[in-house]
Amino acid sequence: MPIPEDQKTQKQDEKVHVLESKKTPRWFYIVLVLIPIVLIILLEVSLRLLNYGRLYDQWIPMGEDKLMLNPDIAYRYFYTTKNIPAAGHNYFDAIKNENAFRIFIMGGSSAAGFPYSPNGSFGRYIKKRFELVYPHKKIEVVNIAMSAINSYAIRDMVPGVLNQKADLIIIYAGHNEYYGALGVGSVETLGDTRFLVNTVIWLNRFKTFELLRDVINSITGLFSSADKVEGTLMSRMSKRQIIIYNSEKYNAGINQFEGNLRDILLMTKKKNVPVILGTLVSNLKDQKPFESVAEEDYPPSQSIFEKAKTELKKGNIWQADSLFRFAKDLDALRWRAPEKLNRVIERLGATFDYPVVKLDSALNAHSLEGIAGDDMITDHLHPNLRGYQIIGKEIFDTGIKSNIFVTDLQNNLSFNIQDSITISRYQFTNLDSTIAQYQITILKSDWPYTNKTFSNEEKLAALNMQTYSDTLAYLVGNQKLAWEEAHLRLAQNKLSIGDMDSFFKEVHTAIDEYPYDPYPYEFLISKLINVKMFDEAYPYLQKLNEIKQSAYSTKWLGIIDLLNNKVDSAIGYLTTSINYNASDAHTLYNLAGAYSMKKDYKTALEMINLCLQLEPDYAMAKNLQQQLLNAISPNR
Repeated sequence: MPIPEDQKTQKQDEKVHVLESKKTPRWFYIVLVLIPIVLIILLEVSLRLLNYGRLYDQWIPMGEDKLMLNPDIAYRYFYTTKNIPAAGHNYFDAIKNENAFRIFIMGGSSAAGFPYSPNGSFGRYIKKRFELVYPHKKIEVVNIAMSAINSYAIRDMVPGVLNQKADLIIIYAGHNEYYGALGVGSVETLGDTRFLVNTVIWLNRFKTFELLRDVINSITGLFSSADKVEGTLMSRMSKRQIIIYNSEKYNAGINQFEGNLRDILLMTKKKNVPVILGTLVSNLKDQKPFESVAEEDYPPSQSIFEKAKTELKKGNIWQADSLFRFAKDLDALRWRAPEKLNRVIERLGATFDYPVVKLDSALNAHSLEGIAGDDMITDHLHPNLRGYQIIGKEIFDTGIKSNIFVTDLQNNLSFNIQDSITISRYQFTNLDSTIAQYQITILKSDWPYTNKTFSNEEKLAALNMQTYSDTLAYLVGNQKLAWEEAHLRLAQNKLSIGDMDSFFKEVHTAIDEYPYDPYPYEFLISKLINVKMFDEAYPYLQKLNEIKQSAYSTKWLGIIDLLNNKVDSAIGYLTTSINYNASDAHTLYNLAGAYSMKKDYKTALEMINLCLQLEPDYAMAKNLQQQLLNAISPNR
């Protein structure tokens, strides 16, 4: 029997109603999306509470009121490389002084001053020159450059620099664009897509991403042997990968640099922070191509290099310079930046109205034959000490001429006289020269300078170590001894043989580099006090007391004041010392002596009694106690 039409319609409506009632509610999908997000957030919070992994914050505190670049920040950019680089320990005020002029230097190993870092970089020249012409200002030159990083790392760190109220950023970078961390030819590469690489760098701030990285590294480690770390950072980062002139990778490196530098300058321009850019310097005349490759469209770089030398011998400097630069660009091992990067620097400088210092031209002008070679460059691209000083001078002069620096100069000396005085004030010793020499020797004992594998014994023989200073230099070069500690150990050695001039010079070098570090002051003061050179120790105690007031600094300031009959000052310092450390019998004895000199015998007796409670057998204190008792009760 057929179903009536109205019943059929009713059943269809009921079916639709049932289907609609079974339809998944919208909130279900929202919850489905939120669950993994919440889980990731909970995981991130848990990992942070457990202090998982490394600290990736850009700045870390040093003491109560200083900051410095986090030594582990390079782990944002190096994922598989062992013995990663770190920047120098440049401290600056956590709260910027109103009278401060704060400069940040960014770049790779040349900006850091290799092989003369920390105290031979162009940043040191700039700081010394600033102190000469702006003695009324507090100058902070914060060099956060480090080896084997490129524009990716600089782009990542610029926001943090801007947050620290920079008055000027100096950027000297580009040589590491191919083989530096995350470069297109590096062992650390993530490809040539800038968005992807910069996104990964940003994600490194999160502990969840770090955990993921660690898991991946652990899994891959199961299928690879634990290789011993051998070779220089330079040789390990490139792994002999050649990049042909005008190839896809060659152009990717240039595009990478231009895109990142444009981002950097957009950020600085938005914050209205001045930037000084520098063109890149290379050893043109005396560094032959590392990899001369015969290409279909271009001649071998070695043949162009030989033509350049021929033209130079003829006196055709302009043509020789052009050929040397072309030979460098044809070199398929790209540890020296191609000329296109200098053109990028110049073009973007003009676009954003930032000054560009022609540093390559400046070093050429100071070179013996008009083209930078071994007389200005230590290896393939790192300037020698004089080269760094020239770079510093050119940058400083540009800052003055472009009105970036404040205009209230405190002297009318010519630029050349300023330069001479600045160089004379360098704290740079023979130990620093030897450290630099050893680092270059080690660098050139490895690929790509040589294909021969040198044993450790052969490397040691090449260094020709003969003195205690040589041994210290070797340890510093191999990162087995801190630079500061090497200078202080050598100072101790000089003191032991009575060479006071050299003793002071080594300690002053450490103090000049780390003026906010109490350790070299404490070292110097203790040595001077041991040989009873109290007056010589006094100004260093005053400086130490400014940096880090303590029981030690105030105690000895008080004792020396007491020796010089400055009784009121002595009482002030010694009382402060007791407030830090009430159990120092020697301080209490001297404080009692100070009150005794003021004829405040009652307070003096209180102090000496406290002293003897701590050290009952203190003979001199017993004598003073008896004298005070006699003074208070002469008829007793």
